Amino acid sequence: MNLKRRQFLFLSSLGFVGTGLTWILTRQNSQSADLAQAETAIAANPPKKDLLLRFVSVADTGTGAKGQYAVARAMTNYHKKNPYNLVVLAGDNIYNNGEIEKIADVFELPYKDLLKQGVKFQACLGNHDIRTANGDPQVKYPGFNMKGRYYTFSQGNVQFFALDTNGNADWKNQLTWLEKQLSLSKAAWKVVFGHHPIYASGAYGSNPDFIKTFTPLFQKYGVQLYINGHEHHYERTRSINGTTYLICGAGAGNRPVGKNEWTEYSTSNLSFAAYEVYDDRIEISGIGTDNQVFDRGVIQLKSA
Repeated sequence: MNLKRRQFLFLSSLGFVGTGLTWILTRQNSQSADLAQAETAIAANPPKKDLLLRFVSVADTGTGAKGQYAVARAMTNYHKKNPYNLVVLAGDNIYNNGEIEKIADVFELPYKDLLKQGVKFQACLGNHDIRTANGDPQVKYPGFNMKGRYYTFSQGNVQFFALDTNGNADWKNQLTWLEKQLSLSKAAWKVVFGHHPIYASGAYGSNPDFIKTFTPLFQKYGVQLYINGHEHHYERTRSINGTTYLICGAGAGNRPVGKNEWTEYSTSNLSFAAYEVYDDRIEISGIGTDNQVFDRGVIQLKSA
């Protein structure tokens, strides 16, 4: 082998080594940059030390169709960045007629990722749910965690009161129970949820009978938040005599919505609502299927 060829091979090998070294260094730098970026992202969204409870709500979900899955994915994405262990499921859990045999398609599969991580769903009955056996199979279904057709439970300093707002509900006993439970409650935050709206700007509108029945109780006992579905839209009211009314019924399908003088925000977009509870306030976020927050509101403890 002559000298020129030896020189060529030697220089070529150096070039190969240099290329490999450059690739290694570039990859290491890239990995370091990725790690730094991840650390920056974590640092930019640190745990909120004064956060007492985070939960979400959604309603009119039980179709098993693409709209429900889109909202369920958004709920799962939100959970990854903002962990929560409670979902308020505000009725019409199984379309069209509350058939419990559909439970896998309309609940267990759409929310499987959340259920696997121990997220607990607390449900109430909607008008579609009572079409089969008056909703009794859903009351007994373990995944809905219902202690009856109306019931209460607490997480920290928040007490929740689930109602049966259907026309055939046991209204006499239920209202007696509700007032007693509210009067006994020592919770700083009181949240009531049912399927049907009290104030709404959608297809059904506000319910004058519910306004007469519930708003005096809510004002008397300091209920700060009422959550419902039935209307297939998102709507947040201003504080009305100390209570904010939140509709989250666009959990699978949607309908047009307007506004009233007491409406703070309304949209027909498929969505769910998220809540962060602190000592002195609840921060509300409306979140769409694009994972973006489209509405923010605050309930101050003093508003009760």
